[in-house]
Amino acid sequence: MPLETPARIVRELARHGYNAEREAVTLIAGAADPGTTLARAVERAGPDAFRVTAADVRAVLDGGPNATDAPVSDLTSTVESTTAEPSTAEPPAAEPTTTDGGATAERPADDSGSPTPHPSNSSGKPNDESPTEPETTAPETEGVWAGRNPDPSLRSFDVANDMTGQSTGTGEYGDFVKVFKDRYEKLSRQLRGRVNHRPAEAIQSMSGGSDAAMVGLVNDIRSTASGHWLVELEDTTGTFPCLVMKDREFASAVDELLLDECIAVEGTLADDAGIMFVDSMHSPDVPRTYKPNTADRHVQAALISDVHVGSQEFMTGAWQRFTSWLHTEEAEHVEYLLIAGDMVEGVGVYPNQDEELDIVDIYDQYEQFAEHLKEVPGDMEIVMIPGNHDAVRLAEPQPGFDEHLRDIMSVHDAHITSNPSTVTLEGVKVLMYHGVSLDEVIAELPAESASYDEPHKAMYQLLKKRHVAPQYGGHTRLAPEEKDYLVMEEVPDVFHTGHVHKLGWGKYHNVLAVNSGCWQAQTDFQKSVNIDPDAGYAPILDLDTLDMTVRKFS
Repeated sequence: MPLETPARIVRELARHGYNAEREAVTLIAGAADPGTTLARAVERAGPDAFRVTAADVRAVLDGGPNATDAPVSDLTSTVESTTAEPSTAEPPAAEPTTTDGGATAERPADDSGSPTPHPSNSSGKPNDESPTEPETTAPETEGVWAGRNPDPSLRSFDVANDMTGQSTGTGEYGDFVKVFKDRYEKLSRQLRGRVNHRPAEAIQSMSGGSDAAMVGLVNDIRSTASGHWLVELEDTTGTFPCLVMKDREFASAVDELLLDECIAVEGTLADDAGIMFVDSMHSPDVPRTYKPNTADRHVQAALISDVHVGSQEFMTGAWQRFTSWLHTEEAEHVEYLLIAGDMVEGVGVYPNQDEELDIVDIYDQYEQFAEHLKEVPGDMEIVMIPGNHDAVRLAEPQPGFDEHLRDIMSVHDAHITSNPSTVTLEGVKVLMYHGVSLDEVIAELPAESASYDEPHKAMYQLLKKRHVAPQYGGHTRLAPEEKDYLVMEEVPDVFHTGHVHKLGWGKYHNVLAVNSGCWQAQTDFQKSVNIDPDAGYAPILDLDTLDMTVRKFS
C-alpha cells in the first residue's frame, strides 16, 4: 500500500462530508481492500454522522475480509480509483507573493492588497468559467499524515458586544436620543485627552479671540462662497460652528468627514465669538503605535463571507474545493472559520430576485447551507454573523438568528452572534461586521479614500472614525438602542467584513483590514449595477503572526 494512501483516504472522506479519527484512517489504510473498507465504514456510520470512528472500521474488519460479498454504495469504486491514482482534487499551490500588511496571495497582487487581473479574464475578476492553473498533488513528505488532530484544550474563544436578545428600542424619539448620547460619550472619551474640551454651551459664553476646543458629532458640513468649510459640531449642550480655511494643511480631511461621526477641533474664536477658526482637527482613530495581540501557537482562521446559498450563481464547485482543502494536511492548522454574513441569498432583497433563485424558500436555503456546512471538518470552531440577505432585521445592529434558524444551522455547534461582534480567538480580537455601511462610505468619500476596487481603504475610514456605521439617515438602516453597539470602543487586531463582494486587505496602524470577497458568481442584477465580484477566495489568517494567505478555489 503506498505511503500516501492515508492522505488520499482523508481527502475522499472529505468529498463525501465525513471526518475520521486518526486510528480509523490507519485501520482503513492497512486493510486488504481499503476502498471497500472505507465504503463499509461510511455506511456503518450512517448519513447523519460527521465522523467515521475506529469502532466503525473495526466492526467492518471483524465481519471478514472487508465483507466483499455484499453490495456496497458507489463510494467504493470512487475510493478505489482514488487510492490507485494520484489525487488532483487539491487547489493549485502557487508561490505566495508578499503584499501590503505582510499578507500573501496565491497570485500576484499590487501593494494595496487588491487582486491583479486573472490571466483568463481581462476585467481582472475571476469566475467559475475561467481556466485555472493545472491542479497538482502536494509533494510527499517524510512519514504519513493521518488526518486532522487538533487539541481543543489549546483553544480560547470569547464573544463581546453580542446584542442578540438585548434589543430594547421601540423607535420612539427617546431611543434615538439615548443611542446618540451613548455614541458621543464613548467616542468623546477617546478624544478628550488630546484637547482641552469645552461644551458648546460654555464656548458660546466665551469672549472673542479666546482659544477654544470642542468635541462633538458632525451635525452639518457646507462650503462657503469663498471655498472654505463650515463644520457644525453638536454635543449634549448644543451646537457650535467651526470654520476650516481652505488653505489649511488639514483642509482636505474635511472631504473625508461623514455626518454624525465624532471629531475634536482646536482653534480661536472670532472677535464676535460667534464662530471658531479651526487650527487642528482630530478623529478618535487607532493609535499609530498600536501593537496587535497574537496567539501563542501556530493556529489559523479562515475568513469568508457572502456564501449566498440559494442563488443560481452560488459556486458549488469552488465551495467544495475549499471544504475539501480544509481536510488536507496543508490546512491542518486551520481551526477556526469566521463567516461575516449572507449565508443565503434570501428572498425579495432586490428587484426581480426571484428570477435568479435556485431555491425559492428561505428556510430551504438555510437547510441547504447547513448541508454545505457539513463538508467543513467537524473539529473546527465556526462563527457566523448575519448580513443584509439573511432572515433577520435589516437595521443595524442585527441580532443573531432566531431559534428556528439556529436549529437548522446547528451543524458543528456553530457560534452565532450579532452583526457586529468582536470575537477573540486565542487573544486575537477580530471585529466581524457584515459591511453594509461600506456602500455609504464609498458613495460619500473621494475615490482615492474609498472605492469598491479597494474595499479595505473604506474600512480604514471606519477604523479612523472608530465606528462601523457613523452616518445616520442614509442608505444604512440603523436601529436605536439604549447603547450604540456600533462603536469600536476597543481597537481590534483584525477587522473582517464582506457585503461588497470584493477582495481587499491591508494594514491600518497595524490593524489588519480584510474584505473577504464572496462565493457567488456575477448575477444579472450585479451586472445591471456594474458589480464584478471577486468570488471563490478564502483568506487564511495566521493568528500567531497576523500574516495572511489568500487562497483561490474558483
